[in-house]
Amino acid sequence: MSFSEFLTFFDYPFVWYALVVGTLIALCSSLLGVTLVLKRFSFIGDGLSHVAFGAMAVAAVAGLTNQMIIILPVTIAAAVLLLCTSSRKTKLNGDASLAMISVSALALGYLIYNLSDSPNVSGDVCTTLFGSTSILALTQTDLWICIVMSVAVTVLYILFYHKIFAITFDETFAKATGVKTGIYNLLIAVVIAVIIVLAMNLVGSLLISALVIFPALCGMGLFRSFKGVVISSACVSVLCALIGILASIWLMTPTGSTIVAVDLIAFLIFSAAGFAARRARRA
Repeated sequence: MSFSEFLTFFDYPFVWYALVVGTLIALCSSLLGVTLVLKRFSFIGDGLSHVAFGAMAVAAVAGLTNQMIIILPVTIAAAVLLLCTSSRKTKLNGDASLAMISVSALALGYLIYNLSDSPNVSGDVCTTLFGSTSILALTQTDLWICIVMSVAVTVLYILFYHKIFAITFDETFAKATGVKTGIYNLLIAVVIAVIIVLAMNLVGSLLISALVIFPALCGMGLFRSFKGVVISSACVSVLCALIGILASIWLMTPTGSTIVAVDLIAFLIFSAAGFAARRARRA
């Protein structure tokens, strides 16, 4: 594709919708990503994305025009369940719960899709799992839903930043000082679920963890303060999302996979820069 042909795409509203939605989702994912990585909950995004896939399959077979009615409540319930089993001593520990829920939801979702009357089951599944070009098919309604939810997530994070910081590094101490850790863990669970549901249109169910993990690891490779890591993570995530969407349009490649590839490149660059900085300090 020539550069002039590439520029013509910006005459279409769906491209601007994709850029706005991609930027907002990347920002929200990076904010909670640092907390999840530090609390060793990195793969909770994977498990919840599979739950969302199963819920989406049910909504699709039911023929619902607004699939959020099923997907969002189910994903929030799963997030609360996973965080509860991860933070308490139960017969079924967090890792086992995550594996069980993740695999079961993925299998049931695929089974439901195959039992449906859809003429293109493989296409539906591929789009849901890997994002495909669904980000480029957003409507104005999808755009406003994403804007409202993203603003809500960002505002909640800013308002409760200090509490999130406290339970991220030492939840036991925070609880001893009077912080209601259960409420804030519940808040984190709900916010994570919202981010997962929003991100499904961007990178698909199987690739959501990349939006959560890679930017956080990039920030941790160079910065030592929590605030520095969060800010750098947000900048990297937004930049990678924009580059990934534009590159996918230019190269005609799947949007989700392209964004993850850009995130991987950023991680390698930051890792190399962090290694060089550590060597320079020792010298």
